[in-house]
Amino acid sequence: MFICVKIQSYLNVFTYFCQLLRQIKKTMKKKMMIMALAAIYVSTAQAQQTLTISVANPSAAARTDEAVVIPLDSYGEVRRALVTCDGKEIACQLDDLDQDEVYDELCFLVDLKAKQQQKYEVQLFNDDCDAPKQYPARVYAEMLMRNDKVKEKNKHNNFIEAITARGDCANSYNLQHHHGVDFESELNGIRIYFDKRQTIDLYGKFEKRLELQATQFYTMPDQKAQGYGDDVLWVGNTFGLGAFRGWDGQQPTMIEPVASRTQRIISYGPLRTIVEVEDKGWKAAQNRPAINMTIRYIQYAGHRDTDVEVYFTKKKLNVRDYRFSTGVINVKGSEEFSDKKGLRGCWGSDYPTGDSINSKRETVGLGILIPTQYMVSEQPANKDNYAFVVSTDNNILKYKITYTSDNERYGYHSAKDWFNYLKQWRKEVEQPVKVSVVKH
Repeated sequence: MFICVKIQSYLNVFTYFCQLLRQIKKTMKKKMMIMALAAIYVSTAQAQQTLTISVANPSAAARTDEAVVIPLDSYGEVRRALVTCDGKEIACQLDDLDQDEVYDELCFLVDLKAKQQQKYEVQLFNDDCDAPKQYPARVYAEMLMRNDKVKEKNKHNNFIEAITARGDCANSYNLQHHHGVDFESELNGIRIYFDKRQTIDLYGKFEKRLELQATQFYTMPDQKAQGYGDDVLWVGNTFGLGAFRGWDGQQPTMIEPVASRTQRIISYGPLRTIVEVEDKGWKAAQNRPAINMTIRYIQYAGHRDTDVEVYFTKKKLNVRDYRFSTGVINVKGSEEFSDKKGLRGCWGSDYPTGDSINSKRETVGLGILIPTQYMVSEQPANKDNYAFVVSTDNNILKYKITYTSDNERYGYHSAKDWFNYLKQWRKEVEQPVKVSVVKH
């Protein structure tokens, strides 16, 4: 009996030690896992870069949706970004401008009171599993091929994001559903014709909202009843709103002949959309080499104005001796404004189509701002355009365009108010927010 009790005691002790060993192993596994996770965290933390961005408003007027754009070439590959202000996250986006699958710029928008300076913390991540966070869209861009099976003009669904036509394409204008790429902010809507004109045509809104996904630039009667906007400008062969053209010494010339022409969407948003129009082998001037040109249009959320950037990209060719033109259409019966320093606009009314029975006269205000370094001359108004002759010494030329529709419940409704806006617009463009970056 004594021997049995003693054996049972040994068994109990043995069982206890076995359980203890198992517990120790579990604890060690947990510690090893914790250490491994800690190592991963440390590795990630080391890969993360933190920047402090200071943004100052130098003007006496408040600024809304001011763009802050940070080039990323100094920070290695960036796959995700987080922007905060006073601990609160704000929307941002990463853009791959040259389409090489590496992000080139970070963009976010800021609101500043008069003379205010604000600091923003930016964290940059480059882990393989990182991807940009999705934020609500405030801009929209679209390219569509026609779908013959779809009868409704606002429901086509052959979406593309780039198209190239050879120079001898018989009718590139009708290749795309709404004749070219379109894009918008809450305040505006634009399409660019895919042909030799490359004209900028306009969509007028009643409300501040995104609409082109729903209307596809062809607003149906039921949508009009709901307050959706529509095409508000007849453009013909004019500049429309700031199309970029050649110049033969007396008048604008079309973008022809070319070896090929391309349209593509670079960025869909959510804070800015970027689209490009590329012309290769453009014979822009007699007795001079053909040139290659890329026009980039940047539309920021909250803005009615649009940035236009023209790049001449043919190697070993400087276009300093070439002359080009741009401007705005002389809307029928319009009143002109010019400060004789590169700011020009008009206010007028016309039918947006040849159908004066089923459409109404639309009143618009147009504006264009050419920096003085690109100005060659301001041409007298003619029946088609208010034109500028422009040039560049460094193969880059940048300007801005803007417009309003009298339909807008948030916009301008007289020539006087519109021209006052143009003057204020110039002041804001020439007094941008100041951005400084500190890397930690």
